[in-house]
Amino acid sequence: MLDKLAPENILFIDIETVPQHENYTDQSETMQELWDKKAGYFLKDEETPEDIYQRAGIYAEFGKIVCISAGIIHFVKGEMHFKVKSFAGDDEKKLLMEFSDMLNHFMSKSPDRNLCGHNAKEFDFPYIARRMLLNGLKLPQCLNIAGKKPWEVKFVDTLDLWKFGDYKHYTSLNLLTTIFNIPSPKDDIDGSQVADVYYKEKDIDRIAIYCEKDVFATAQLLLRMMGRPLIEPEYFERVLI
Repeated sequence: MLDKLAPENILFIDIETVPQHENYTDQSETMQELWDKKAGYFLKDEETPEDIYQRAGIYAEFGKIVCISAGIIHFVKGEMHFKVKSFAGDDEKKLLMEFSDMLNHFMSKSPDRNLCGHNAKEFDFPYIARRMLLNGLKLPQCLNIAGKKPWEVKFVDTLDLWKFGDYKHYTSLNLLTTIFNIPSPKDDIDGSQVADVYYKEKDIDRIAIYCEKDVFATAQLLLRMMGRPLIEPEYFERVLI
């Protein structure tokens, strides 16, 4: 599979999510009851559903997307460069619409184009699709995979590639970048801190930068798996909206 992939035909994606509300009590009573039921499956010791409400951001039914970063590899005089753009902010529907327009445009250019992320088949891609539907948006064709045959689904997942068929095995992006000698993207915040940065610090650009670093790290990881050289850090470019 990897030998048939052209780096310039891959759109690398990562998302950052938070609970739909800053506090558990900001939810409607119905949603509080539904979260209580959901949280009951993984409560520990003396924890209450309110204690672990920050974890609600993991679930599309209780969370929302505050940033989608998307990056591409392109060649300049034979050297690989990386360009990344973020769709971020408080208006989830707006950022999803803008991302969808970009995604449709990118995928329409060639039937050989693919989406890539780390653990994206289990998290990022379905989360984006679910939040689009909940916002009343039409799914981009590449995310509308119902009824498609496996070879028709344009998803590449670096975690899936690393599993080699071992479906019970999970390896974090941070661990893989470390063992492949790729500079770690976790040099500021990590996923568990995104909700606080969003709700308390209200620093969406910090979240976007963190997300973009994950996208770049995923691209570097895939290049390692393909036996290709890494992209030089100075060839990383943020595209500001």
